[in-house]
Amino acid sequence: MDFRDRHVVVTGGTGALGIAVVGALLQAGAQCHVPFFLAAEAEAFPFRGNPRLRLSGPTDLTDEPAVQRFYAGVPRLWASIHLAGGYAGAGIADIDKPALMRQLEMNFVSCFLCCRAAVQGLRAAGGGRIVNVAARPALEPRQGAGMSAYGASKAAVAALTAALGEELAKEDILVNAVAPSVLDTPANRQAMPKAKHELWPKVEEVAATILFLASPENRVTRGAVVPVYGRS
Repeated sequence: MDFRDRHVVVTGGTGALGIAVVGALLQAGAQCHVPFFLAAEAEAFPFRGNPRLRLSGPTDLTDEPAVQRFYAGVPRLWASIHLAGGYAGAGIADIDKPALMRQLEMNFVSCFLCCRAAVQGLRAAGGGRIVNVAARPALEPRQGAGMSAYGASKAAVAALTAALGEELAKEDILVNAVAPSVLDTPANRQAMPKAKHELWPKVEEVAATILFLASPENRVTRGAVVPVYGRS
């Protein structure tokens, strides 16, 4: 897949999946624009100093003016990949309204605001791609037992993806999402040491699916929420 001279936004780019996505994009020739919230993550980012990487922050992706300012600095936007989010796994009795709103803000509102800002740039450029990240409970709600706030926030991302896939297709803006199960990351291994880690999808494998959906080679897929479950 050839991303040479194409400008791509990757939110959540300093996380485990984000590092895999940004690395693959840089290898494919992309110009990557990565907003960050935590300075420590930006300082430890393995691609810091790459001439085709622009780190911007701290940027709060739940703040509409901040999101608009960030996207205004991206020239000739080709694709916007939205990995930023957060996870809260707890039963409903332990999730109060502030915790629910944090999940909605981190997962759905940030995605919505970035989609909105990206569409403005993509329209100006004559088309492009958007890729969101939902989660397995968005497609299989029973999987959200014990994490209902998180599952609901990701289901909203899936619904947004399907709606925008229909709304924007005639403008050559193809909108899709991936829905991972548990990603094979050091943090997840530490949180679930007895799980069968070899069955989890690897971040590099999920990144490959994301890159195809964001690429010029994807000419027909839109409105899809693609399961990336590995063997789990």
